[in-house]
Amino acid sequence: MPNTEQSRWLVLVIKLPAEPSRHRVAVWRELRKTGALSLGQGVWAVPDVPVFADGVARAITLTEQAEGQAVTLNAAGRSSEDAARFQALFTAARTADWTEFLADCGKFEAELAKEIRVAKFTLAELEEEEQSLERLRRWHRDLTARDVFGAPEAAEAAQRLKQCTAACEDYAERVFRALHQATEGE
Repeated sequence: MPNTEQSRWLVLVIKLPAEPSRHRVAVWRELRKTGALSLGQGVWAVPDVPVFADGVARAITLTEQAEGQAVTLNAAGRSSEDAARFQALFTAARTADWTEFLADCGKFEAELAKEIRVAKFTLAELEEEEQSLERLRRWHRDLTARDVFGAPEAAEAAQRLKQCTAACEDYAERVFRALHQATEGE
């Protein structure tokens, strides 16, 4: 991403009918999923880089389908301090995302440790754990794409994902070993 003096932003001003609320929720979810920064009621911003284009387009489409109005503005700070503050706000939002991701990595590792502790070595459990790991991988890819300024937690998150992958591989080996021993005993 360019330095803060050259940073450009897209600011979305969205106005939706009060009812039905499902339209507001759908647009809000899309903007959150995209990584947009909420600046106030109905006002959102993202860095003006290609990774955000599809999410912004989907939010605008949802707004129009709900018979609302969307205005998209190009913006830059009036000073380098403004641009730096905006970048800091955006990075703080990514830090919150990474913190949540790291917490889920901890939950995943704790779940695997529990299954090992109780010796639950079944293919069904392994499939469930592999699906959880795949969800973490998708989430990591999405967060990495949105983290255009490089929040400090990103490196730790990448390392934790590797640890989760190694833990899942270890669990898979235990499952296959247990299944192999069970078939030998028959």
